[in-house]
Amino acid sequence: MLSVLDMFSIGVGPSSSHTVGPMRAAAAFASSLRGAGLLDATARVRVTLYGSLASTGLGHGTDRAAMAGLEGAEPDTADTHDLLHIRERAEREGVLHLAGSHDVPFDYDRDIVFERWITPRRHPNGMRFEASAADGRPLADDVWFSIGGGFIQQGVPSDLEPADPSDPSGEGDPSGAEADEGRDAVPFPFDSAEEMLAICAREGMSVAELVWRNEIAMRTGGACDPDSPEARRAAEGLRADLLRVWQVMRECVHNGCTSREATLPGGLDVPRRAPKLYARFTADPLDPRNPAGAGHTLSGRASAVEWVDLFALAVSEENAGGGRIVTAPTNGSAGIIPAVLHYYWLFTDEPGEDGVITFLLAAGAVGMLFKRNASISGAEVGCQGEVGSACSMAAAGLCAVLGGTPAQIENAAEIGIEHNLGLTCDPIGGLVQIPCIERNAMAANTAINAARMAMLGDGSHVVSLDQAIRTMKQTGADMMSKYKETSQGGLAVNVVEC
Repeated sequence: MLSVLDMFSIGVGPSSSHTVGPMRAAAAFASSLRGAGLLDATARVRVTLYGSLASTGLGHGTDRAAMAGLEGAEPDTADTHDLLHIRERAEREGVLHLAGSHDVPFDYDRDIVFERWITPRRHPNGMRFEASAADGRPLADDVWFSIGGGFIQQGVPSDLEPADPSDPSGEGDPSGAEADEGRDAVPFPFDSAEEMLAICAREGMSVAELVWRNEIAMRTGGACDPDSPEARRAAEGLRADLLRVWQVMRECVHNGCTSREATLPGGLDVPRRAPKLYARFTADPLDPRNPAGAGHTLSGRASAVEWVDLFALAVSEENAGGGRIVTAPTNGSAGIIPAVLHYYWLFTDEPGEDGVITFLLAAGAVGMLFKRNASISGAEVGCQGEVGSACSMAAAGLCAVLGGTPAQIENAAEIGIEHNLGLTCDPIGGLVQIPCIERNAMAANTAINAARMAMLGDGSHVVSLDQAIRTMKQTGADMMSKYKETSQGGLAVNVVEC
């Protein structure tokens, strides 16, 4: 079973599949060289990027992420400033610090290859890492795929064979429906929303309680007495980890609201809007370390909708600028859940940390269903898999803290994804800026409306969440590849850069 923390990993911008995943894969390759005793013998490393990673890799910083990973950097601890300038540093020094300790000669044009003509059949986000000795003898050859949300899977060279040209989607079967391992390690495994609701009804539990019980079991190696010392320690650790996620989200909002950078990097010169909006909305500085009402006041000149817009813009701009963010469930959609959580924190009755945990657990449950049964990769299913999934997750989380029943939570999640079906991924210049940033703000408010709408009913509705997720997967398979994070269609080719 996936963990809720798999859906909320701490990383760096601007993309989970094109930045976080490649960094993790490169770090894994460097670590494997050390583990196999090949590090000191390595005289050259070569990175080849395929498919979507090649098409939009420069705009997403895939090359820089791979270089940082080869040096041993991990997304949750990487120096964001160094990540922005690693190419310049490596070219100036002429070396990469492989695994952080072994210098190898580095030539960017020779050692970073963008293979734009091959889209691998297994998944459009393919990577190959090769290490060779001073005499040219090959030492290691690893293939990895970045499958969305920062998740990576190892492959073999034959997996890089091109997709069937007769496949209208441009690639083969999506990889989201991977084998769900670890079912026996949790007391309440579920692969569908239908199963989740049945368990809740049978056990008399909320969605958050169900996920909590599973998380504790995974941390203790199986179901155990919830009153045991082992379970209590696991509960304390889980609570701390979830609140850490919330803390990073708050810090990201703060950083986006108070940034002194006028524009975003990448060449489009997109202006940062969050700092100006924040200055207009507030009377006192926003301090994300203080609870609501301490350290800032909300301006009566701005509505809740406008505040939610601001929160989503702030996070999305931090992501686009390569800052520290929470992948929720992807970087391209990282502004939605923090914005809706801030709505809960600032605009609902009696918010608190227990509510934040309930929100994240319920949202995570829905995210697991998307990851398990479809995909959260824009390169696989378009932006419906990123912004659509995040909107659905946020709607579920908010509905949970508003007191929604499991049926109402499932209804809110279904509303959130249903009205994002078919959304394409067509970033201008391969940058996670236009239309990505505004889409986060729009989807955050859609999620709030979905939760409120679901609370008006009793949870009964015509289209189930499972049916909507299945439809998203089918729609993604039918979508032409030029609309799936390749910047070869849509706004990416119809907006003329000055």
